[in-house]
Amino acid sequence: MAKHTDESETESDDYPLPDGVVDEAERLTRLARDAIDEDEAAAYREARADLLADHDYIARIRDEDDTLVVHPEEWVEDGTVYPERIDDIDRGVERPLSGAGDPDDWEEVREHNEAIVEDVEAEYDSTHAANAQALAEFMSNHYAKPIEQATEAELAEFLEEYYPRNVWPTDDQKAVVEESVALVEDVIQRR
Repeated sequence: MAKHTDESETESDDYPLPDGVVDEAERLTRLARDAIDEDEAAAYREARADLLADHDYIARIRDEDDTLVVHPEEWVEDGTVYPERIDDIDRGVERPLSGAGDPDDWEEVREHNEAIVEDVEAEYDSTHAANAQALAEFMSNHYAKPIEQATEAELAEFLEEYYPRNVWPTDDQKAVVEESVALVEDVIQRR
């Protein structure tokens, strides 16, 4: 799993929160949705709130398009967003919770993608396995889709945007990431 050694390194004017924080907020949201027990769901929502509070952010679900919206808590008072407090809309982050994949199948998709990572690790070295793990997390968390359903645009997004910003790869991993993606595709075709 990709880890941020210094979350402040990923914060910029273009992206207000480290992707790892947003990814975790999305994961906790999905877990809360899937929880059968209301206490368990509440615990996931509380963990998400605590995580975001460390950055002075809060989350809500926009029901009309099923989107997780994460934004600075200063924009809200008593549950109401005040537009005059929004100094820069780019400080907000949105993540669709449904779309190309079905978020209700997220755990099943995650397990499926993890199995592909295990196959890559069994056939190739740990460098390719680490890159396969990053791709699996990207497809599971961002699209709730099996890796083999990734479009060219999604793979380009992974390579050009997600990977450099979120994975913190070693030089060896960076050098072979495109080859790793090709090996993942090869493993999938032979399954």
